[in-house]
This record gives sequence, C-alpha cells and structure tokens, in this order.
Amino acid sequence: MQTLDWIVLIGTLVTIVGYGTWKTRGSKNVQDYVRGGNESKWWTIGLSVMATQASAITFLSTPGQAFHDGMGFVQFYFGVPIAMIIICMIFIPLYHRLKVYTAYEFLENRFDLKTRSLTAILFLIQRGLAAGITIYAPAIILSAVLGWNLTYLNIAIGILVIIYTVSGGTKAVSMTQKHQMAVIFTGMFIAFFLIISYLPADITFTKALEIAGASGKMDVLDFSFNLENRYTVWSGLIGGTFLALSYFGTDQSQVQRYLSGKSVKEMQMGLIFNGLLKVPMQFFILLVGVMVFVFYQFNTSPINFNPAAEKVVLNSTYTNDYKAIQDKQAIIFNEKQDLINEYVATGDENYAEAIALANKADKENREAAKLLINKASEETLISVETNDKDYVFIHFILNNLPRGLVGLLLAVILSAAMSSTASELNALASTTALDLYKRNYARKETEEHYVKATKWFTLSWGILAIIIACIAYLADNLIQLVNIIGSIFYGNVLGIFLLAFFFKYVRGNAVFFAAIITQLIVIIGWWFDWMPYLWLNLFGCILVILIAFMLQKLNSKSS
Repeated sequence: MQTLDWIVLIGTLVTIVGYGTWKTRGSKNVQDYVRGGNESKWWTIGLSVMATQASAITFLSTPGQAFHDGMGFVQFYFGVPIAMIIICMIFIPLYHRLKVYTAYEFLENRFDLKTRSLTAILFLIQRGLAAGITIYAPAIILSAVLGWNLTYLNIAIGILVIIYTVSGGTKAVSMTQKHQMAVIFTGMFIAFFLIISYLPADITFTKALEIAGASGKMDVLDFSFNLENRYTVWSGLIGGTFLALSYFGTDQSQVQRYLSGKSVKEMQMGLIFNGLLKVPMQFFILLVGVMVFVFYQFNTSPINFNPAAEKVVLNSTYTNDYKAIQDKQAIIFNEKQDLINEYVATGDENYAEAIALANKADKENREAAKLLINKASEETLISVETNDKDYVFIHFILNNLPRGLVGLLLAVILSAAMSSTASELNALASTTALDLYKRNYARKETEEHYVKATKWFTLSWGILAIIIACIAYLADNLIQLVNIIGSIFYGNVLGIFLLAFFFKYVRGNAVFFAAIITQLIVIIGWWFDWMPYLWLNLFGCILVILIAFMLQKLNSKSS
C-alpha cells in the first residue's frame, strides 16, 4: 500500500466515525437511544437495513463465490422481496401498534416472560457469534494479504465500532450507515468499470459475458428439486423466504433499524426499497466476481489466492510437487487463452465445450494444490486455510488497482464490517438491556439508568465480539458460515412469532418447551447434515409449530 492509499483509508474511516459520534451524542432516554427518536426517513431505513445485512463478508466472499461457482448464489436472495411484503403487511403494523422497543417484547404480551426471555437468548447466541465473525472476516483476510497483525486488526475494527455505537445508539448506527453505503457503492462501481477496462481491447463487456457463459459462470437459475444442490430457485424462494422473514421480521438487529422510522409508511417504504434493491445489488456483486474471473482468463493468477497457504507449502517438503502443479497450471492457462480467442473470433460452440473441459482441468489442478497445502500444513504444524474464495477479490484489488483506489476499496471492506457490526452490537445491547435486564432484574429504574445500562451492554458485547473474532477459525466460505449460523436458529424463532401472530389456541408453556426441543433437533439435523442449511429455516419453523400444537393438546387433555 502506498501513502495515498493510507490517507484515503484512514481519512474515510475517521470521518465516518467522527461524524456519527458528533451528530448523535447525548441521548437521554430509551426512545432516543434505542429507537433513534423515531425520526428516520424511508431512505435512511432502507440503506440502514441493507448495510446491516451487507457486511464485509458480502464484499469479500461473494465475488470469490462467483469466481469459483458462478452466478447461482444469487438464488439465495430470491425470497427477500416476498419476505419484505409479508413483513410490511403483518409485522410492522403490529410492532407499531404495540409501541415495542424490541421484537421480543411482543412475545411477552402474547405468551409470557419466559418465552420472551428464551427467544431473546436464542437471538443473543446466534447474533453474538455473527458479530464476532463480521469483525473477523475482513481482519483475517487483510491480515493474510497485507501482513497486518490479526489480533490488532480485530481490536481496531471493534474499537472503531464501539466508539460511535456506545455514544449515539440507533441514531448513530443509521447515520453512519448512510455514509458507509455511499462509500461501498462508489467503490464497487469503480472496481467493476476498472475490471472491464483492463480486459483486452477486443473484449467488450458482451464478449466477456460470452466467455463467462462458456465457462459455466452465467448459469443463474437452477430449477432442479435435488436437495444436494445447495442453491436452487426453490431453496431460494422457500428456504430463502423463511430465512428472510425471520431475519428481517424477528432479528432485533434488523427490527431496530425500521422501528426508528417516523411512521408505519416510512418503515414499510424503507423495507420495500430494500426488497427491490437487494437482489440486483447481490447480482451486481456476483457479476463483479464473474468479471474478475474473465480478467484472469487473460492474466495469470496464483493457483491458490491465499498467500499464507502458498507460503506454507513452498516452505515444506512438498515444494517441488507444488511447483509441478504450478507449471501444469501455466500450460492450462495458455491452452485456455487459445480456445477463448478462437471462441471470441468464431462463436463456434465446439470451442465453448473445449473451454468447459479446460476449466474442469483448471479446477482439478487447483483441488490438487489444496491437497498438497493440507499435507504441508500437517507436516509444518501450521494451520492454514486452503479454500481461497474469500481471497480472490482482495488479491485483485491489491495487485491491479491504481494508488488511492486500493485505499478506497479497503475502506469499502472495513466500512461494511463496521456497519453490520454496529447494528449487531446495538441490537444485542438493546435486547440484553430491555428483554433480560429490565424485565428480569431492574423493573423500576429511571430512563437514564436504562440508557446507561444499554451503553454498558454495548461495550460488553463489543468486547465479547472482539474476543470471538480473535479466536475464530476461517470456514469453507465466510458468507455461507454467517447464513448457516442464522439458519440454525432463525426457523425456530420465526415459528415462535408465527404461533404468536396466527395461532391463538397455543399458550406460553407449550411454545416455551417446543422451542427448546426444536432447537436441539435442528442443531442435531445440521450436525448430521440432514439437508442443505437453507432448508433448516423451513424445517425449524414447521417443527416448532407442530410440537407446540402437540404439547398444547396434551396439556389441554390433562387439565
């Protein structure tokens, strides 16, 4: 990184944190601190909701996902618009009418305190883990690529977020997220157009799409009913809808964003805005990854994008074997270039089939490299991540963007990390303070006391998130890891809320015990891989409803 990159990076982050802290200081009551004084306009709500979900993982992992597997991941988001409509019609009017501060406050009104507390605890567990991962994700990757100290990075990101989140609460989070999203969109559009400009002069955007299509990267829709396929239209529409319903309708990190709205209409418009923009945004981010793939059809790339992984294998007894794989990769690369040039010139589909075969050989060669890295890791006793999806985009940024823009794209990644982490800490603290502390331990304190308690809980959750980040381990793909954690808990939580909304027959005791049983079964199902993780949302939701009905019926018979 050059001096200009440091200036852009530090200047962007300090400006956002400083402005958010200064503009929102001095909240004196819970209404201001937790619900932002109910002053947010629809565009602020929409951007804040989007920024909460779009963590650094989105901008690091999603392009890498597309680089390796193509555009199919966009199907994961097909359920979001459907969920937004349902939430606008059912959830928002109910929350507004009851004037709740948290989503779980409603459950006490409908069931009882223990059901509210249990659901809040389920949220705190999964969101607390996710908060650590949203810090860890950019930190581990920037650490590996730039050589920065991982622990210091985790602490620095966490402290920056804690400063303005503790100071200004919900209003600070929403205000800073608007600026962070502006930085994020600017950076991603610049990166996209630069990638196109870096392609050979005769390769237009249309031809780039043809090359990507011939390589199997533009297969967006999969209508198969095969449960072995993780991302299909059906898993997106059904599993994705249930995941989005639970996330946007019952997760306090999202509910708190739109509860800050000036009116029901502003809240609804904010969510509709997010629903309309979410799929195109994710499509665009995946398309950036596909264009990075096309770029590397004309420019050499490492056989594994994680520099730490290559360093380990090159310092082991497997050095020569790895170099032989690198040599084979160079041959495959040259053959692919010839095939692509012929395909672009003639449009002959026979060349497209040959390109597909060359890509298969490329993939097999990269898998062989991963096996060697694993062996080297075992030999040297140095733990290293072989899956390099999360390193693809950052490798492109650091090695191909001009000075200043490297700093801007790093600011994009860190801004995304800060925006989602801030929402999570804000929601974790509000839920802890209002759903657990206030209702179970300190019922008759002053408004100022609860504001101070929420600030202390924000600080505590921030420290815990930093600790989780410091002891975390990189998964197969970070964006999948966050969604897997959510899917384990969200279906159960959504089922509890649906029981509260639509099934007046079921009472608190039945729901409480059904939720505990369901959570245990879902965890077992995930552990033994009963189904793709997206389906866990539907499974958990239906299961808790059925068990609650059975328990209520048994209880009614016994009484």
